[in-house]
Amino acid sequence: MKANESRPAQALQHIKVLDLSRVLAGPWAAQTLGDLGAEVIKVERPGSGDDTRAWGPPYVADTEGLPTGESAYYMCTNRNKQSISVDFTRGEGQEIVRQLAARCDVLIENFKTGGLAQYGLDYASLSALNPRLVYCSVTGFGQDGPYAHRAGYDFLIQGMGGLMSISGHADGQPGGGPMKVGVALTDILTGLYASTAILAALQAREHTGRGQHIDLALLDVGVACLANQSMNYLYGDQVPQRMGNAHPNTVPYQEFPTEDGHMILAVGNDGQFARFCQAAGRSEWAEDERFCSNAARLAHRAELVEMIRRVTLTRSTRAWVQLLEQHAVPCGPINTVREVFEDPQVRARGMQIAMTHPKAGQVPLVASPIRLSDTPVTYRHAPPQLGQHTQEVLERHLGLSAQQMQAYQESGVLG
Repeated sequence: MKANESRPAQALQHIKVLDLSRVLAGPWAAQTLGDLGAEVIKVERPGSGDDTRAWGPPYVADTEGLPTGESAYYMCTNRNKQSISVDFTRGEGQEIVRQLAARCDVLIENFKTGGLAQYGLDYASLSALNPRLVYCSVTGFGQDGPYAHRAGYDFLIQGMGGLMSISGHADGQPGGGPMKVGVALTDILTGLYASTAILAALQAREHTGRGQHIDLALLDVGVACLANQSMNYLYGDQVPQRMGNAHPNTVPYQEFPTEDGHMILAVGNDGQFARFCQAAGRSEWAEDERFCSNAARLAHRAELVEMIRRVTLTRSTRAWVQLLEQHAVPCGPINTVREVFEDPQVRARGMQIAMTHPKAGQVPLVASPIRLSDTPVTYRHAPPQLGQHTQEVLERHLGLSAQQMQAYQESGVLG
């Protein structure tokens, strides 16, 4: 960049995104792009809109305590977007979406494989209109393979992708059995992979002049994110099992009971273990041949864990955290969600924000974790009401007159 050239206010302020997705994975990707400055146009069906608008309670209430039509779930993944309500099962609606796609850089959709072809809104049709379009398809199982026709949901994918087989207490223990993660983690990870892939395709377009089709499957993401557990299987030929909160590759690395609850002890190397032993008044453990190395501790896991539990019960969680932090031993409490937002570090990092909703006034949201020094995230639009920006967007981008929009509304093409 030349010295006299000004930097963009936001990294993606020159990018336009058409978001045809619903629920979580696709909207999460679109929200990430919107946070980075992209203009995101969310296309919703008239009447009900995004499925998650109705996924409550709780719901957002207006200043008089009446429901606004947005659930808390919907609010988590739809800020920095403009909502237009278009019925693209009808020819006029399809034409509106095609005209918008011709003017956009990115399109995100999560319909079943091949589902948009019947409306002429598939990649082949739209790339013919706009060869620079980056078209991201998010599905449960991808564009090919024996499961391509199936619908995919996060809970299903957590099971099929192996995550549930390694989550939860072991069989035979209280509460034993497979367990899903407490949020739709595969959806969120897929959204993050989608935004990464979109940014890569946009960068490639700078060199080729062409957009491309991105095929992202929840199952693929679930398998990819097994990380060390999949490598443990591929290299060790042992199928990973559920271990509760224990770690398959390092000890001690789990929750331990305290005088007033539980704490997490996350020892990652022998030095940290030695410091823990010193802080706990058990320096001799670090010299014991059963525990002096991580490999030895793995071999004697049950014995060591029981010994540590007897010691951790002698102090409160807060006392242990204060003590172990002084010895540079990774540890921490197990916070409730309320305690998370009361945590001084979370507050210092500004992870709770407020935005102005057209009917509810100031509404709370969770901030983006992305910190850029030159082109920071900004919060421009609260999660929109259904069709809130239909007139503004279609007038600005397509030049539709008030009379045209009124006719479309009367015919049901626009909500």
